[in-house]
Amino acid sequence: MPVGGSAGYGVAMAEQVKGPASYFPSIEKKYGQPIAHWKSFLAAMPEARHSDMVAMLKTDHGVGHGHANAIVAHYRAEHGL
Repeated sequence: MPVGGSAGYGVAMAEQVKGPASYFPSIEKKYGQPIAHWKSFLAAMPEARHSDMVAMLKTDHGVGHGHANAIVAHYRAEHGL
């Protein structure tokens, strides 16, 4: 098959997102807000534990457990927490 053919040979594939960020497209679609929106709430509670951040997103904003966990895990990794 020639380079760039219909089977995709020779075409650079976009690197697949892994880890918590892999949930971001579905989170943004489901809740209608960008990830930065959710992270702004976390920034207001820098001393909180992971579980407390997850609980806040769930109880105060109706985010599902898995989605809240993904947002918090990514936020904490970004900030070295």
